[in-house]
Amino acid sequence: MALRNPQLKKLRAHRVPAWWLDAKLGIFVHWTPASVPAFAPVDVDIGELVKSGRRDALAFSPYSEWYENSCKFPDSPAAQHHREVWGNRPYEQFADDWVAGLEHWDPDEWAARFAATGARYVVFVSKHMDGYCMWPTDVANPRRPGWNCRRDVVGELREAVLGAGMRFGLYYSGGLDNTFNDRPIGSIADMLDAVPRGDYPAYAEAQVRELIARYQPSVLWNDIAWPATGKELWPLFAHYYERVPDGVVNDRWMPWSPLLASARSQLARRAIDAGMRQQAKRDAGVIPPRPPHCDVRTPEYVVFDDVQRKPWECVRGMDQSFGHNAVSRPEHFLARDELLWMLTDIVAKGGNLLLNVGPRGVDAQIPEQQLARLEWLAGWVRPHENAIVATRPWVTPGTRTPDGHALRYTARDDAVYAFVRDAPESITLPDVGATPTTTVTALDGAALPWKDSPAGIVIDATSARTGPDPAVVALRQVSARPAP
Repeated sequence: MALRNPQLKKLRAHRVPAWWLDAKLGIFVHWTPASVPAFAPVDVDIGELVKSGRRDALAFSPYSEWYENSCKFPDSPAAQHHREVWGNRPYEQFADDWVAGLEHWDPDEWAARFAATGARYVVFVSKHMDGYCMWPTDVANPRRPGWNCRRDVVGELREAVLGAGMRFGLYYSGGLDNTFNDRPIGSIADMLDAVPRGDYPAYAEAQVRELIARYQPSVLWNDIAWPATGKELWPLFAHYYERVPDGVVNDRWMPWSPLLASARSQLARRAIDAGMRQQAKRDAGVIPPRPPHCDVRTPEYVVFDDVQRKPWECVRGMDQSFGHNAVSRPEHFLARDELLWMLTDIVAKGGNLLLNVGPRGVDAQIPEQQLARLEWLAGWVRPHENAIVATRPWVTPGTRTPDGHALRYTARDDAVYAFVRDAPESITLPDVGATPTTTVTALDGAALPWKDSPAGIVIDATSARTGPDPAVVALRQVSARPAP
């Protein structure tokens, strides 16, 4: 039936714009009242929780932005922490602390740090599952009046981001809003059952239309699901594309249907949770189901194994949380080599990395562990932009050298770029064949000694190595060697 819908057919004609395909790196920002208590357990990641099959798995969520929900389970780590530190303080009062922290906020400084990494776009959380709005909305919340910031945080950050030469996008939690449905969410089936109905779909649509009108976001990033049916959602997409022709919508807009309503039955709940458990075991992370329409896919804390037909971005935090988690220790964060190779791997497979920053709620500052990783990116991405930005996958994302070093490839214009992890002085590229006009250089254009061999092109990469960071060489006029 959906395939026969002329409006949906027209939406599917929309093409992902070149600016997004070229970007390769974006910054996600989760900064909510939950970043004041800033707590989540750190002993398990989200993929492991989903695979566990526990009916209360999400009570142990490593995502600090889920703090309010986690506290609804009396024996959860978050509930115990809350009792010990905050007593019986209501969650809503953290918004006052968050607003007080705005006194120390400098959106231009944030934007400058984000731009320095080489990121081409920023996606900011305008409303998460706690329902708190980061802009002075004119759409009144009928359940919790005044549950929004009086200061236009969204608008101020937008101006700073645009001023720094990046695109600005918005996240909106359309699927969950605790002010409309506050039942505890312990499993994926619980989460689907918690998508509010009644007066919420009209409220959510009015807010998204308001965000489009005020801020013209280059990315419209929904989460979990959408509370209205497809026939009500397609006009919203059409309106968005009309206002922002080169805009992008993600894949978490699964429209409400009787299938979601079936999550209230115990049999359906068991089937949903079992299906998600199998998916998490197969993919080692969370991959949203494909909705009837989207521009890009958004695997969470997991990278696809190969090039995808559909544009995609890996979305993840620098540690195991999106919002700031004050109890994360250094070992919970991405190491330098891990972060830089992750970006390389994603780009070689045609994806983008949407890397999250979770500022503190008490003073609007980006924590040191996160600043350090932004600086790592700034120090590596900028000098290697030609091999990253506006590239496309080569004939293979990459393999390994004969001596076991991981290899990835990108292509741009007439160049093929080879990335080598923990590169030795002599690099053999088994996937690359030489031609009579082949050239091999460092990114600065300096020629590198090389020779052809039965095993592939062999390069003296001594001058191209950058310590523990991936080494990058540029190859021109090469051919792909057939697999052995």
